[in-house]
Amino acid sequence: MASAVFANKVVRRRAIAFTVLLAVSFVLMAISSSPIVVEAQKGIAFAFSPVQGVIDDAAGGVSSLVRTVVEIDTLRQDNASLQDENDRLRIENARLEATKRDNDLLTGLLQLQAGLDHATVAASVIAREPAEFRRAVTIDRGSDHGIEQGDVVIGAGGALVGRVVEVGPNYSNVTLLTDGSSTVMGQFSSNGATGEVVGDLAGALNMTKVDSSVPIPLGDEVVTAGIELAGGIRSPYPKGLLVGQVIDVRRDANSVVQTAFLEPAANLDRLEYLLVITDYQGGLPSPDEQPVNCDPDNEDGILPEGEQPCLGPATAP
Repeated sequence: MASAVFANKVVRRRAIAFTVLLAVSFVLMAISSSPIVVEAQKGIAFAFSPVQGVIDDAAGGVSSLVRTVVEIDTLRQDNASLQDENDRLRIENARLEATKRDNDLLTGLLQLQAGLDHATVAASVIAREPAEFRRAVTIDRGSDHGIEQGDVVIGAGGALVGRVVEVGPNYSNVTLLTDGSSTVMGQFSSNGATGEVVGDLAGALNMTKVDSSVPIPLGDEVVTAGIELAGGIRSPYPKGLLVGQVIDVRRDANSVVQTAFLEPAANLDRLEYLLVITDYQGGLPSPDEQPVNCDPDNEDGILPEGEQPCLGPATAP
C-alpha cells in the first residue's frame, strides 16, 4: 500500500514538472518574438562582440599555430627524405662517372692495342713507389702473362711510360721515364735531330747532347729514335713512341751541344691502365745471333783494324 502511494506521488511530480516546462517554453517563445527582447539580444551581442572577436582571433591564432607546427614538421621530414635521396643520387652519380671514365680509358687502350704493330699485354697500376728518390709503379701482370724484364711500357695514346725492371709471377715493377736512372734516345719530329732523354725526379725530362746548330722549336714533339747499329744492336725502345713535348731550351754559346726540356707525353703521376710490349727485343742480340769473326786464318778472334764483323750467327757449340 505504501509503495503504491509513493509511485503515485512520483507520477504526479513528473506530470507537474512537464507541465511547468511546457508552459515556460511557450512563454519564452512568445517573449523571443517581442521587439524589446530582440533589441535586448542585439544589444547584448553588440556589447560582447569585441570579446567574441578576441576569442575568435585567439582561437584562429592557435589553430594557425598548430597548422604551422604540423606543416613545419612535415616539411622537415620531407626535407630529410629529399636530402637522403640527394645523397644517394650524388653517390650513384659519382660511381657512374668513375665507371664511365674507366670505360673510356679502357676503350682507348683497347683501340690503341688493336692499332699497334706489337703484341701487348694490358695491365693495371696497383702500387706506386713512395720514395722521393725513385719514380716507379707496380702493375698486376707478370711472367705468367708473358712479361719479361726489359719490356717497354706505354700508356694512353701510345705515350712512352718506362720499362719493366723486375718481374714476378703476377706482378711487375716498372721504372718510369722521370726516374733518374732512365735514359732514352729521342728524336725531334720536326728535324730528326737526336739526343739523350734523361729522367728528372722533378717531373720534367732533360734531352741532352743535342747539336747546338739544330733549331729546336717550342712545342716540338720528341719520339723514340729506335736506332739500330751494325751487328744487330738496337735501342731498348722501339721507334716512334711519343716521349714528350719541348717546353724550354737552354743554349750554351760556349758549347757544341744544347739541352731541351720536355713535358712527358704520359701523365706519369696518374697512371691507371698500361700496355706492356712483349714482342720487342732491344739491346744486344742473343749470343747465338751475335756477329763473329769469319776469317778462319784469324785464330785469336781479334778483327784487324777497319774490318767489319761477319753478320751471320755464330755456330752453336
